Amino acid sequence: MTQLHTEIAAVTDRVIERSKAKRRAYLALVDTELASGNDRPKLGCANLAHAYAGTDEQRDELKAGKKMNIGIVTAYNDMLSAHAVYYRYPEQMKIWAHEAGATAQVAGGVPAMCDGVTQGYQGMELSLFSRDTIALSTAVALSHRTFEGAALLGICDKIVPGLLMGALRFGHLPMVMVPGGPMRSGLANKEKAKIRELYAEGKVSRDELLDAEIAAYHSKGTCTFYGTANSNQMMMEAMGLHMPGAAFANPGTKLRQELTRAAVHRLADIGWNGEDYRPIGHVVDEKTIVNAAIVLLATGGSTNHLIHVPAFARAAGITIDWDDFDRLSRIVPLLARVYPNGSADVNGFEDAGGPSFVIRELLGAGLMHGDTLTVGKGGMADYGRKPEMAGDALVWTDHGAQSGDDTIVRTAAEPFSPEGGFRILKGNLGRACIKVSAVERDRWTIEAPCRVFQDQAEVQEAFKAGELDRDIVVVVRFQGPKANGMPELHKLTPPLGVLQNRGFKVALVTDGRMSGASGKVPCAIHLSPEALGGGPIGKLRTGDIVRVCAEEGVLTALVDPAEWDAREQAETPPPAIGTGRELFAMLRHHCDEAEKGASAMLAEAGL
Repeated sequence: MTQLHTEIAAVTDRVIERSKAKRRAYLALVDTELASGNDRPKLGCANLAHAYAGTDEQRDELKAGKKMNIGIVTAYNDMLSAHAVYYRYPEQMKIWAHEAGATAQVAGGVPAMCDGVTQGYQGMELSLFSRDTIALSTAVALSHRTFEGAALLGICDKIVPGLLMGALRFGHLPMVMVPGGPMRSGLANKEKAKIRELYAEGKVSRDELLDAEIAAYHSKGTCTFYGTANSNQMMMEAMGLHMPGAAFANPGTKLRQELTRAAVHRLADIGWNGEDYRPIGHVVDEKTIVNAAIVLLATGGSTNHLIHVPAFARAAGITIDWDDFDRLSRIVPLLARVYPNGSADVNGFEDAGGPSFVIRELLGAGLMHGDTLTVGKGGMADYGRKPEMAGDALVWTDHGAQSGDDTIVRTAAEPFSPEGGFRILKGNLGRACIKVSAVERDRWTIEAPCRVFQDQAEVQEAFKAGELDRDIVVVVRFQGPKANGMPELHKLTPPLGVLQNRGFKVALVTDGRMSGASGKVPCAIHLSPEALGGGPIGKLRTGDIVRVCAEEGVLTALVDPAEWDAREQAETPPPAIGTGRELFAMLRHHCDEAEKGASAMLAEAGL
């Protein structure tokens, strides 16, 4: 086995040491739950009768209590294209469970909102906290104590992290994540982005824009850009929670069906009554979390996961922070360029080698832990091989020495960049992060007068009025989790991109989030502490010179220190109501900062 890079070993040791007490408590919980009678034979007869009443076709098998019963937790709805594919999954999975000598029931559903639908509108202020809601819904689904394992059906932005957060509190159960795959390629992402920018300039009509968007997002399956949803799938591969190579097989194909079938069969193999017991609480450990961070960096994944990875790690008693990401980014090479970090979509990525090629390369270069427990029988090495159909049989084959297209995926020996493209920024404005894998190097440093806004609608209005046509640092504050739920500010990508195309030096600074589709404009995001509650971003005034420097890791207002100290905070906007936002006041009030995961649920639980 290739020797692990010393810096990865050092970061992992730091995570292990920092997590020691909480991880010990978590593993004790896993052992206690397994031993405490969380199995069907110890439940009362009336309890069991209720559990079996809705499933006539399996009742006799369930009554006998000799077969593993798999709980299906599904995020199905047919408004979200990625999850519309799950419509027939439960009935198919029941058949495949029967083949494996098991039974299966739908344990429950979790909400799954589409950020693409709510982007730029009021519903986006519920998006981040939908993750806690999904975690709670997962716990409700699994609370009936009638399952010996679980299949988790989810793909998109908050859904996978939320499913994991809930599932990990039932760490004694073996579990498999079951993806549905990306839609086939439609209008190229680069062309879509161009039309969005033309629309922002008033050069194409709304009808033309809508036609372009529908040509891009045209059928069932995950959106094809490498945003948060597809970054989820990359991480689930690296964490060993999928069947190997399951991430990007298209819906409706024989390969997709057989990978899902194999997931059900494998789940039946790793129950606690067999010789290969693999509970999710043991599969997800400190090394697994570090592997998730590594592949995110190696592929230029979504910045949203700088919030989600710390959150689901905490659910397993593990603490990882942005300093760990920053250190890893310095030595993990960029091996993939997938839109918005390149022109190819995830289908092109998969055709060129996909997640399994990246994992094979990282393992071979000593840049990833290869000794973790996985759902796959052969360990992490299995995730470096590609699944395919040989007639009617599902097989895994080795990759060739080179990728299928080195403009999309490269070997560790010849990366796109020797480092991952994530930086921490620090200064008198606080602590933020920046993704620079898609940003040209000459734009890693922006120093310009700022213009301060309270929301993204104000930015768009100023852009349309021609007020931003200059070198500028756009500041959008009161966008943090406590203020308004930390909505993504993806609607700012086209206007800021247009300004940059016009030759201006442009950057964004915000205590909010940027989309997983953020790209070529430097964005200092997740700024903590946020404006609400006294964060320094609240002291900024329009006209202040702000320096954003990814080279030096600096984010600072170039204001005389005495004047800076004497300044008062900006007035806090009143809390918004409507679209159900008032119902989430409790989550906003109790959540912690972005670097810890921005979760009220975890904070109040002491996790």
